[in-house]
Amino acid sequence: MTPPRATTKKPAKKAAAGAAAPKGAAKPKESRAAKPDLLAVRAQIDGIDREIQSLIAERALFAHQVGKAKGKLAAAVEYYRPEREAQVLRRVVDRNDGPLSDEVLVRLFREIMSACLAQQEPLKIGYLGPEGTFSQQAVHKQFGHSAKGLPLASVEEVFDEVASGAADFGVVPVENSGQGTIQSTLDLFLTSPLMICGEVELRVHQYLLSRTGHVEDIERVYSHGLSLAQCRNWLRKNLPGVDKQAVASNAEAVRRAKKSDDAAAIAGENAAHVYGMKVVAGPIQDRSDNTTRFLVIGRASFPPSGNDRTSLMVSIRDQPGALYRILEPLARRGISMNRIESRPDHGALWQYAFFIDVSGHAEESPLKDALAEIDRYAGDVRVLGSYPVAVP
Repeated sequence: MTPPRATTKKPAKKAAAGAAAPKGAAKPKESRAAKPDLLAVRAQIDGIDREIQSLIAERALFAHQVGKAKGKLAAAVEYYRPEREAQVLRRVVDRNDGPLSDEVLVRLFREIMSACLAQQEPLKIGYLGPEGTFSQQAVHKQFGHSAKGLPLASVEEVFDEVASGAADFGVVPVENSGQGTIQSTLDLFLTSPLMICGEVELRVHQYLLSRTGHVEDIERVYSHGLSLAQCRNWLRKNLPGVDKQAVASNAEAVRRAKKSDDAAAIAGENAAHVYGMKVVAGPIQDRSDNTTRFLVIGRASFPPSGNDRTSLMVSIRDQPGALYRILEPLARRGISMNRIESRPDHGALWQYAFFIDVSGHAEESPLKDALAEIDRYAGDVRVLGSYPVAVP
């Protein structure tokens, strides 16, 4: 005989949200959040400001102690440690739960570290000038506003000033997300002894600037050749018959455009403030994600930061499978290759040097092991630098 099936009494369903209350039931009172007292809130903010200021001063004192612990060094450049800064900024990002964005917090902490380092002596940073260029913005993003910027006339001059010791570091453009590699910068590494110490990724927004601010006045447009290329489609649609002239930098373009009412320049919005120009239109770049990658160049290499990239310059022997023998040790060890470019080698006719960016630090395995193997097949392998991957 089959035993009777057990029955479970189901709980009554709760009234759906918004359902009508039983007739005659009292309606709940609407709860309203109390309006905050403005003076009390401001008092809280003032207290927090005092605490922040006190902590920044305390941090600066400890940074000074770090300098003393390192002993008497010859110059500010000897106190600077990009791998340490990268580690600090990564932790800032990891701790961030909002409401401020990662980018804003990184910028704040970069300025604090920049000011603390400048207690010893401000770093001198060479960049493609004059004032108001995207290269100057990259300097501020990497080194903060307490570093001393040295505006120079060309990228080649930036290399020269760093090599001579007149500048501690230099910041030079090397790649654009839309236009690719800036080959003239790569070519300088063929003969320069300088090292790559860091990278900066800068989101680039282009603006059309003029003295009058009226698009109908414009008969010619000045800009750096790369910026003209980044705005090619916009210029074709909006200024089809206008003369376009490439110059050494966007800041130089603004300086030229400022001399007459019928000229305009393509540059960053900051250049309009620096040179007293009006914004005609912008952003006008063809790609909304337009980004330029800059390299930090210096005279020494630095230890691993925990998340690094290495740039190589490899000259290969002219034999079948030579390039394969260079790349295969990297692939076999699971090392990611971020970029590869070939440039004519200045040492021999029809010989080429390959510029290769890979993940990892040259002093750490597995990249260290791969480089030892590659050296057996390559005509020459030079580590241009191992440096922290750019922090947003």
